[in-house]
Amino acid sequence: MPELPEVEHLRQTLERRLVGARIAAIRCGVHDVIDRSAYGRNAGAERMLLVGATITELRRRGKNLALIASDGRVLGLHLGMSGRVTFDPPEEGDRHAHVAWRLEPRRGAKGWMTFRDPRRFGGLVALPTLDALDAHWADLGPDGFLASPDELLERLLGRRRQAKAALLDQSVVAGIGNIYADEALFRARLHPLQPLDRLPRPRVAQLVGIVQSVLREAVEAGGSTLRDYVDADNQPGAFQRLHVVYGRAGLACPNCSRLLTGTTAAGRTTVFCAHCQPVVHKRRTKRF
Repeated sequence: MPELPEVEHLRQTLERRLVGARIAAIRCGVHDVIDRSAYGRNAGAERMLLVGATITELRRRGKNLALIASDGRVLGLHLGMSGRVTFDPPEEGDRHAHVAWRLEPRRGAKGWMTFRDPRRFGGLVALPTLDALDAHWADLGPDGFLASPDELLERLLGRRRQAKAALLDQSVVAGIGNIYADEALFRARLHPLQPLDRLPRPRVAQLVGIVQSVLREAVEAGGSTLRDYVDADNQPGAFQRLHVVYGRAGLACPNCSRLLTGTTAAGRTTVFCAHCQPVVHKRRTKRF
């Protein structure tokens, strides 16, 4: 599933051509990919899908993207496992081209933007106002890429939960998924089952810095393409070439050459080095 770096890189590639463009028309092949609950039953597809409006901004929180229109309408987007938004026309007979928008850019030439989602775990959310977007994202924690290190530190510090479970919890920190949790914990030399409340403040602060560094590097590399992900220009990411532990159970650790261990943490397949990532136990206070 695309995580924060993939969605942020998608936002950047969309933004260059989408901001300032007017949505002139739509083709909607599959209506049930649109969550229309914020509008009610009588709202038409054209209104919900921003027809007639100019796109002024693209916002992101965690793995969620939103197109902001000049008249205040909002269209939320989640890629799910296989979602793509690309600048190409819907092809005849393409049953996965669920929604397409005909764009009229400021500089003239018309074009198309198409949302496809073969596995149907993603979708669109039609929202009438920015306030509705804030309410829709209210349960998400601070964004792992945009939040200040101090804000993320306070979200993680002293939690009794295991490190990986806390990182994957979108209400704690938004945007981190299985790939980047494994990579960050390896760099931080923390066991995925490490209870965070046993770590001193500087150790948690170090984890926060490493998490944001991994996310930043992944965004710059265009994210990770393991199967379906491409950006708006149909280009895959390159960060998968830099994965050190994710998906590499049974291979040699790049630090100590011992075999990497595969296990389950927070319900997700997890890879770590048992030697380089030991569990830290709280020191007992001596009594005199």
